[in-house]
Amino acid sequence: MSQGPRSGLAAVSSALLAMSRHLEVRDVLKTIVASARELLDAQYAALGVPDDHGGFAQFVVDGVSDAQWKAIGPLPRQHGILAAMLHEAKAERLADVRKDPRFEGWPSAHPDMSDFLGLPIRDDDEVIGALFLANKLCPVGGHPPHPPSPKRDGSCGFTEEDEELLSILAQHAAIALTNARLYERSRELTIAEERSRLAHELHDAVAQKLFSLRLTAQAAATLVDRDPSRAKGELQQVAALAAEAADELRAAVVELRPAALDEDGLIATLRTQIQVLDRAHTARVTFTGRGFRAVPAAQEEALLRVAQEALHNALRHSGAEHVAVTLQRSGRGAVLRITDDGTGFEPQSIRRAGRHLGLVSMRDRTNGVGGKLTVQSAPGKGTTIEMEVPGG
Repeated sequence: MSQGPRSGLAAVSSALLAMSRHLEVRDVLKTIVASARELLDAQYAALGVPDDHGGFAQFVVDGVSDAQWKAIGPLPRQHGILAAMLHEAKAERLADVRKDPRFEGWPSAHPDMSDFLGLPIRDDDEVIGALFLANKLCPVGGHPPHPPSPKRDGSCGFTEEDEELLSILAQHAAIALTNARLYERSRELTIAEERSRLAHELHDAVAQKLFSLRLTAQAAATLVDRDPSRAKGELQQVAALAAEAADELRAAVVELRPAALDEDGLIATLRTQIQVLDRAHTARVTFTGRGFRAVPAAQEEALLRVAQEALHNALRHSGAEHVAVTLQRSGRGAVLRITDDGTGFEPQSIRRAGRHLGLVSMRDRTNGVGGKLTVQSAPGKGTTIEMEVPGG
């Protein structure tokens, strides 16, 4: 293997570690593409996950700006070289993709490409993706000792050594992608099972009470004019049934309190969840606990739920590179702060928009425990969400 600036065991190890760090499919795809482009000194890299209809379920690129990618238009179909890699499941290394008889052109906004290296990503006999690079960049500074002569467009062409390196990357990409799919499938099943359990719980605990309440209310309505005293008794029964239904519903919701809070406490629960998020996302997610002491159970659960909602927003919508969570003592209570360096937003417009970004939910949870929620943000300036709750 050559000793170029991005070659060698350390570079390969870094790429493989980066792929294994993520748990969600989209993040894994983006990491694979970025690692491949950097490792092999290519101008462009892409990875397509095929669907069952001749197109791509997902398609990730690196080296193309967002504006250029938008101008290119719809995702490519499985034709030409892409189809060959997916259907014949073999590597394609071309000096000039434009001269290959299978080449069928590309949209006008598509960057011009010449030398090409593509490999299928396989899970046993199944092709689960296609990874390809274009426009090998010429080495700078005399590495390797005898670099190939550059072409007119400044590229140098991919080598057999590049193909071997990409093959190693593709094998590990298959493992990372399969693991990410299994993780997402497992998470979806867990959510579905929990929803099903809750639906049955609510039905068994509350549905019969509500049915009785409706019948009693109907009986009261028919007795109002004919027998007011009996109607009054029925209405008292309605009130009693409604109170019982509310108690049953409250008990079902309380049962959903995260078990980890009772077992490990808020600090350990937050730290564990944030460590998982840090591994699962490209953004760096950190947690600091300063002098925190236990607060009542309702406050702890509200703090955890607001932290989860704010983290979800930061990691899914803000494009942040770093999200910092701090939890510290404030008198007998606590202050939770979630800060990101993402795109930010205009708080007033978001507030008028209603439930966007879960801010209404966070405010409701905070108000429910007598706390205070503050949101600071501006376009391009990131976001800070601060929640302060009283102690017991």
